[in-house]
Amino acid sequence: MVSRIRTLLVVMLAIAAGVPARSNAQTDGTAGAVFVMTNAASSNEVIAYKRNADGSLEQARSFPTGGRGSGGVTDPLGSQGSLTLTDDRSFLLAVNAGSGSISVFRVHGNRLSLVDRVPCGGSEPVAVAQHGNLVYVVNAGGSSNVTGFRLGGNGKLKPIANSIAFLTTSNSGAASLSFSPDGQFLLVTEKLTNRIDVFHLQLDGTLGPRVVTAGVGPGTFSVVFSPNGAALVSETGPTGGSNASAISSYAALPNGALSPISASVPTQGAATCWQAVTPDGRFIYTSNSASSTISGFAIGAKGALTPLPGTVAATLPAGSTNLDMAISSDGKYLYTLNSGTGSVSILGINEDGTLTSLGDAGGLSAAAGFNGIAAI
Repeated sequence: MVSRIRTLLVVMLAIAAGVPARSNAQTDGTAGAVFVMTNAASSNEVIAYKRNADGSLEQARSFPTGGRGSGGVTDPLGSQGSLTLTDDRSFLLAVNAGSGSISVFRVHGNRLSLVDRVPCGGSEPVAVAQHGNLVYVVNAGGSSNVTGFRLGGNGKLKPIANSIAFLTTSNSGAASLSFSPDGQFLLVTEKLTNRIDVFHLQLDGTLGPRVVTAGVGPGTFSVVFSPNGAALVSETGPTGGSNASAISSYAALPNGALSPISASVPTQGAATCWQAVTPDGRFIYTSNSASSTISGFAIGAKGALTPLPGTVAATLPAGSTNLDMAISSDGKYLYTLNSGTGSVSILGINEDGTLTSLGDAGGLSAAAGFNGIAAI
């Protein structure tokens, strides 16, 4: 009886504080879910898999975004973050590159319900990021820019006045964006200029003047933050190099400049573009699409990167063309979207950071322009 009363009090206090006792993503009792975006030009969709407790996937159904993708064959968006879960896993954000919009789904385990779709504020949105009630999208087409929105508790997006900020040049090859954990900065990567743009977030949600840092290595592609505040940037490497890709880490200084911590640490793979950090911030993995491998690194307390033994933590079937990747919210499983084979690879993350192959989930169209993967 005492236990029941205590539980009721906790729930009542949570409701009074306006904090949900449970995330919407967990209300149906499933172990989790993995979402993949088709990016189809005729009708963009999100395919939802049920994630079982052992990491295996069961394909459920597809959910239209209400917009159009870009179509294409292999990695047509050239970005990371085209499909993004909010931090509380309540909403899933998807870009519609073909129709210039952002779709918002409410997450119910492995089921989705479309709650909003709004214009992106530019041309060809390729990636979206969220921090608190702030959402920013990067638009790669035309005059490359980022545009901000407020995310309501109902999943509706409201444009922020005067939030549009331009990158260093039109058609800069914008590839990703990421908020710093403290919400002070928004970082954007430019593939074609090999630059990283840093914007200071203002109190009203707009962005301060752009501060530009040149990538320490060639082929700057995506940026993600570790929980300790280090910015982690993947690098495809020099043109013509053999397994010459790398990853770097940076510290964001108060003035917005980026100071290298670990510069161009080799991944021992080719076409390293996508990356994912474990929820506890101990490890980061890179997806090396041209060599069908995954590399792993330990993240130090100050952001230094140390390769795991052998660097390459997993080798996928030849021709996988593994693109985007995601880690389950419990930190136990890593999933890669394999464009070449039309599958999702499933890998178990061990305590020491090593990976164990747990098979693949098929059923996707090979070389069909899929982009974006997210997991809870």
